Amino acid sequence: MDLRDTLERTATTSGLAGFGVCSADPFPEVADDLQERVVSGKSAGMHFTFGDPARSTDIRSSFPWAERLVVGALGYLPKAGTPGPSHGGSGRIARFATEDHYVGLRSALQRIAAELTGQGHRAEVLVDDNRLVDRAAAVRAGVGWWGKNSMVLAPGAGPWLLLGSVATDATLNVSEPMTRDCGTCSACLPACPTGALVAPGVLDASRCLAYWAQAPGPVPIEFRAAMGDRFYGCDDCLDACPPGSRAIEAATDVMGRVDLVEVLSDDDESLLERFAHFYIPRRDPTYLRRNALIALGNSGGEDDVNSVIAYLDHPEWLLRAHAAWAAAQLGGPFVENALERARLAESDPRVLAELG
Repeated sequence: MDLRDTLERTATTSGLAGFGVCSADPFPEVADDLQERVVSGKSAGMHFTFGDPARSTDIRSSFPWAERLVVGALGYLPKAGTPGPSHGGSGRIARFATEDHYVGLRSALQRIAAELTGQGHRAEVLVDDNRLVDRAAAVRAGVGWWGKNSMVLAPGAGPWLLLGSVATDATLNVSEPMTRDCGTCSACLPACPTGALVAPGVLDASRCLAYWAQAPGPVPIEFRAAMGDRFYGCDDCLDACPPGSRAIEAATDVMGRVDLVEVLSDDDESLLERFAHFYIPRRDPTYLRRNALIALGNSGGEDDVNSVIAYLDHPEWLLRAHAAWAAAQLGGPFVENALERARLAESDPRVLAELG
């Protein structure tokens, strides 16, 4: 068994759903695409791979010795389960974030890297790493194809994949890219609740609910109702993708629900520990509470009113502002009295704008 076969066997026994090898040459077309989205505003100011497109599309700018990228894909369904219907002031977490599913991917790629270093080669694991556009590597390595939802799709798993790579100086035989594509299917495009998929394969992050759940500052008013009961992430375009339907059908365990009132009552330390695997701007739990307020405004009931209006007196203006919006959505005489008291006491113009 040669080294490539050994690596593929390691990937399979480690639970990876996809494996491939590609050249470490740059991805100039992807670099151009990233730059266009920065200029047009479709990147929404995100840094990650958009911060330095020349770097994130050329792994040799970080590792000049790299000859190959060994790409692995982890399917996180059915393990991530299904959130089920909204109920009783609960918030929905996207399936990729029900737990830190990257642990399994990282562990598998570390085993692959150990095989390479054990044979005297250099190897560097890249998982959720801004030094590499992992989707581009996965497509070149034949792990999947570019979907119209801008993600990588693979047979069996559809879009329910996490991707990572190992950069190495080993000159392994490369894989053939897939010839498959989405064909005439465009089910994901109308499924997006805010029209963030502005063209096949083109995501305008400034309209994406998953982006806003992770972004700093206030969530724009025009997107709050569309957030529904979402607490973190959005799966709508993935749910609509036919190649992933079998994976969804197998994900029968109910998971990915959080008690929103509990989020509002927990202290900072508890929230950061509980959601340690989330990306939270500046690790500030204010943003978790902001999301909880929006979700309660959209899906809460009478039992949740007190928890929302309590935040009208919060020291953080951002939370007072979102509490004002959420309280207005819940409505009722008790809420109107609370909002009127808040108007009389408030001095921050940003909050006053929300109070009306």
